[in-house]
Amino acid sequence: MVHIVDDDASFRTATSRLLRASGFAVRAFPSAKEFLAQRDVDAPGCVVADLQMPEMNGLDLQAALARTRNPLPILFLTGQGDIPSTVRAMRDGAEDFLEKRAPKAKLLDAVKRALARDTRERETRVRKQALRARFETLSEREREVLSHVVQGKLNKQIADDLGIHERTVKLHRTAITTKLGVPSVAELTRLTQEGGWFAGPPPTFPKGQ
Repeated sequence: MVHIVDDDASFRTATSRLLRASGFAVRAFPSAKEFLAQRDVDAPGCVVADLQMPEMNGLDLQAALARTRNPLPILFLTGQGDIPSTVRAMRDGAEDFLEKRAPKAKLLDAVKRALARDTRERETRVRKQALRARFETLSEREREVLSHVVQGKLNKQIADDLGIHERTVKLHRTAITTKLGVPSVAELTRLTQEGGWFAGPPPTFPKGQ
C-alpha cells in the first residue's frame, strides 16, 4: 500500500491515478494527522508525503512514524524544497526527496525502493522480536552467565567471577543452549549481537547467588 499525504487535492488525485495505473494499491490523505489517525500500524507499505503541509509538515510526519513500532519508509515530493530540509530528511532515513515536477519514472522507482525496503525492515523486526521472545525465557542468572559466555570466558573463569560452582555454570549453560536452541558459543555471540543485548554492562548479582 502506498499512502499519499498531501494537502493539494489536485496533486493528490493525479499522483494516486499514476500509482494505481502502475499497479500499486493507494490510499490518499489530505493531512499528516488524518493519515496517522487512520493508519493500520501493522500494515506494510510506504508513504509519499508533501514536505510543506499545514499543522503537521512532512518532517514532523517522518518523526512521528519513526516513533511507531512499524515505521513505514517515507519519500518526499515537494515544490518548495530547500537544502536544510533535504539534508534533515535524508539524515533521518527518508528513501528519497524529489521535486513534484520530477519525471514519473523517478517517482515510480523511488516507490518500488521504498516498498522493498519496508519488506526488508519488517522481516528484520519480526526476526528480532522472535529472538527477544526466546531470550526472555532465560532467568536473570542465566542471562548473566550468557553475558560472560559471549565474552569468551571458560566455565572456571565464569564460576570464579560469579562466586558459584563450575558445575552450576555448566547447568546454566545447558539451560541457555536448550532455551535458545543454539549449541555453539559462536552462534550465541551472533544471536546476542543481532538482538542488541548486552550493549551496556552485564547484570550483576552478589557472589554465591
